[in-house]
Amino acid sequence: MPVTPLDEHCWAIDTPASTYVIRVEVDPATGEAAPAQKYWGPRLSTEAARQVAAAREPRRHVTSFSTPSEAEELLPVDGGTRWGTPSLQVSFGHARSVELRFAGASEHEEGGGAQRLDLTLADAHHPFEVVLSIRAREDTDVIERWTTVRHRPDQAGEPITVTRLDSANWFVPDQAGYRYSGVFGAWAEEFQLQREPLPVGELVFTSRQGITSHQANPWIMIDAGAAGEEHGEVWGVALAWSGSWRLTTTHRPEGGVSVSAGFGHEGVRWTLEPGQELTGPPALGLYSTAGFGAASRAWHEYARRHVLPTPGEERPVLYNSWEATAFAVTESGQLELAKTAASLGVELFVIDDGWFGARDDDTTSLGDWWPHRERFPAGLRGMLDGIRELGMRVGLWVEPEMVSPDSDLYRAHPDWILHLEHRRRDQKRNQLVLNFARRDIRDWALDWLDRLVTELDLDYFKWDMNRPFTQAGWPEQGAAQDRVWIEHTRGVYDVLDRLRERHPGLRIESCSGGGGRVDLGILRRTDEVWPSDNTDAKDRQQIQHGFSQLYPASTMSAWVTDSPNVTTGRAMPLRYRFHVAMAGVLGIGGDLPEWSPQELAEAAELIAQYKSVRRVIQHGAQFRLAGTPGQERSAVQYVLDDLVVALVYNPLGNAKRGPRRLRLAGLDPEALYEVVLGGDPGEGERGRLVHGSRWYGSALMAAGIRPAAWEPIGADYRSDLVVLKQVSH
Repeated sequence: MPVTPLDEHCWAIDTPASTYVIRVEVDPATGEAAPAQKYWGPRLSTEAARQVAAAREPRRHVTSFSTPSEAEELLPVDGGTRWGTPSLQVSFGHARSVELRFAGASEHEEGGGAQRLDLTLADAHHPFEVVLSIRAREDTDVIERWTTVRHRPDQAGEPITVTRLDSANWFVPDQAGYRYSGVFGAWAEEFQLQREPLPVGELVFTSRQGITSHQANPWIMIDAGAAGEEHGEVWGVALAWSGSWRLTTTHRPEGGVSVSAGFGHEGVRWTLEPGQELTGPPALGLYSTAGFGAASRAWHEYARRHVLPTPGEERPVLYNSWEATAFAVTESGQLELAKTAASLGVELFVIDDGWFGARDDDTTSLGDWWPHRERFPAGLRGMLDGIRELGMRVGLWVEPEMVSPDSDLYRAHPDWILHLEHRRRDQKRNQLVLNFARRDIRDWALDWLDRLVTELDLDYFKWDMNRPFTQAGWPEQGAAQDRVWIEHTRGVYDVLDRLRERHPGLRIESCSGGGGRVDLGILRRTDEVWPSDNTDAKDRQQIQHGFSQLYPASTMSAWVTDSPNVTTGRAMPLRYRFHVAMAGVLGIGGDLPEWSPQELAEAAELIAQYKSVRRVIQHGAQFRLAGTPGQERSAVQYVLDDLVVALVYNPLGNAKRGPRRLRLAGLDPEALYEVVLGGDPGEGERGRLVHGSRWYGSALMAAGIRPAAWEPIGADYRSDLVVLKQVSH
């Protein structure tokens, strides 16, 4: 099993390829306990782990002004001789310092090869308890950690105030240098990968918006500065949480790096009455020996095995009507679009914003979730049945957490929104945020969502969330109202969980103005996410590159839309747009009546090609190949069983520099692979892929191939889809 006691204060946590050793250090003079990390790296035998745990740590430069070892603690508290970033801050009346004693450890078998270790610590004076939980599994290198704090009920007292509760602090072993990888962004420019030397000091990624946010995503990877896609040690930390969050990386001046991750942000306070407790979301750690690509594949596999609710399904090709109709949703218009979409091979038709209330624009009707009475006097059933008769499943766009001031719901329940007494109610996108921390609001939302699915036999919801929190108060809770920053997110989780329990066949896509709510917390309840409202294929390559660092292709909704693109005005070929969208869950979002007969025919052919390989793309091991996506020659490759799929891109037709051959990855070097799609007909030139030709895996990986799209002179935005099948071992 993953958890091995090494002595009464020390444990080794093993994954298939790594070992994580922790020890509860107790100061003999004060009795204060500080659980600390002793090792995190390649897998060790039990005896080797015992040696590592017993070895005396080399002393860092210590002065009367610093305690460097606090970086190695599993949860450094605000108290004692610590001056770094605390993972836990608590106030007991006027006293803020925390002093913990070790109260015991317990191990729990959880089934399926999972084992949990709980370390319990208690404050030396106050009725306050901390439980550090660590879970490891036999089939993944991802280690899960979280923290629970309790105001013990056995003693009466004043409320305890928590101002910071991180789920875990992870220590990255000493390196000659440190480099961090993460993503930043904005609306329509999400998931921009940044990889830079880690400065000495504190680097904070955060969201204060009540959602994951477009500006940052809750993960980081650390290496020594020389790791590549397929080589080098990488340590990663990710937070499975969909509300406000904070991830603080500390590079200490004496050396050493720690990463502390948790929900919330500065300035919020959570009170604990006697008997109450608060648990943070999972903070996940991963160690990889084979570069960023291997780390990503490990995260992808973890998501498929232990996060996603429907990991084995092949996601359908969908059509979304937004760009064709905007708010002007009518039965005749949608049915005409559906006929064209069905002729292309689309399998799921999603009606976007504009079907409900009096929703003629974005100023009204959020909260009034019944069919638009002028456009659909007989309801939606006839239209949806007409779409189903064309052989497609059906879905609707919804935005359950939002309300328009101009709505029947708001007029009836103005107190239902997030608000503070004696403060204005700021609008964004002409809407306000409903307080999903309240049970009555959650029950209201579940009721109408359930009725829509039941009465209309819906297969799919696109669940949107188009603005962050403002005036995030819950006046009925008094001094405890900052809990809304946590409980709103948990309320969304609750509605999603109960809705899916009632309707196991329902599939849900998470959207928040594009990629504003993408994380391993929301993915536990949804099947895929919308990474960006920007569907420009060139921009999407960079967005999808950053997205793939942590999240698998089966969760990434990707659309082919019109050219010129509605966001950027950039024009590019339909083939290129399709090949970029094929790297995830393919969708169509264009104004189909404006597509030419030639474009429709090409689209039908490309959709058929995608269907023939989507199992490999959505569930295979992913490899990012060659240059920077969207800027130079690049490719993304997938391997599953005996099939290899490569999507090859060249945005610059007159590129003289950059890779000339595409070296594949992840193949059996001794096996033969036959080209079944994407090769040239006939003999072809030497070194070019020819349909039906066979290549050794070693040749494909070491020497590479010459994709047609990579020829040095030609049109901009050329692309290929290459499929090979392993035919011998």
